Amino acid sequence: MDLCDLGVIKQLMCSHGFSFSKSMGQNFLIADWVPKRIAGESGIGQGNGVLEIGPGIGCLTQALSPVAGRVVSVELDKRLLPILSETVGTLPNVDIVSGDIMSVDLAGLVGKYFSGLEPVVCANLPYNITTPVLTKLINSKSFSSITVMVQKEVARRICASPGSKEYGAFSIYSSFYTDPKLLFDVPPSCFEPRPKVTSSVISLTLKETNNAGVNEKLFFQIVRAAFNQRRKTILNSLSSAFSKSLSKGDIAGVLMQSGINQSARGEELDIEDFKKVTGNFQLLIASKKKF
Repeated sequence: MDLCDLGVIKQLMCSHGFSFSKSMGQNFLIADWVPKRIAGESGIGQGNGVLEIGPGIGCLTQALSPVAGRVVSVELDKRLLPILSETVGTLPNVDIVSGDIMSVDLAGLVGKYFSGLEPVVCANLPYNITTPVLTKLINSKSFSSITVMVQKEVARRICASPGSKEYGAFSIYSSFYTDPKLLFDVPPSCFEPRPKVTSSVISLTLKETNNAGVNEKLFFQIVRAAFNQRRKTILNSLSSAFSKSLSKGDIAGVLMQSGINQSARGEELDIEDFKKVTGNFQLLIASKKKF
């Protein structure tokens, strides 16, 4: 059964009384090269247990099953469960789980389904939940890689380099924990219903390093402050955010120690710059507590 064939999709929808939900951001793929390429470029093999989020009617599931050791597809829309049972439910290495990925215990899911397998993620994410889902997946530290299709604008932001207009706090968050890579774009014509934007497939390989020695809470406080008002200099941004505990002179000193120009803006700093600032912030805060 070709699950990217529009005729097949319409027949399945009709026989199960299904209609698209705008609130869930449902867009089904109608170009079979897309799921095949996603599965191929993800690097997934028989040693992998794959978590798929929002399988729809199962076109990506169908492409993942032959290459993966096991596929677990989590679907929020209960109306799709009988369709998935018909389309991919008989595949021996596929399990369909009914639930909201934001409520799923990821460590528990991995332990239950992926024993002896290396857990990865491969999914066509609904655009309206992209950032919270990616944050949860990365924070779980349960997966070695995450390959997802997202809105092109979001993909560029995740993979952005310092100095670019797309570069921001989430770019730094993504690069702090992963090595992001843009794989390919998918035009609106590949979906039904057709979205208004282009999609992109990205790969996030989780870094083995734990960024030892970096106070992560303070690091991201500084990052958020730096991008909170993009037109402000790094000195003014940090001075505003930390005014209750540090003077502007204190922060100017930290930036000088870190080799950062006080007139620079947040988008000009890379991760290593922010790490230096964080380390010197820590030293300054610790020294003030002694007195």
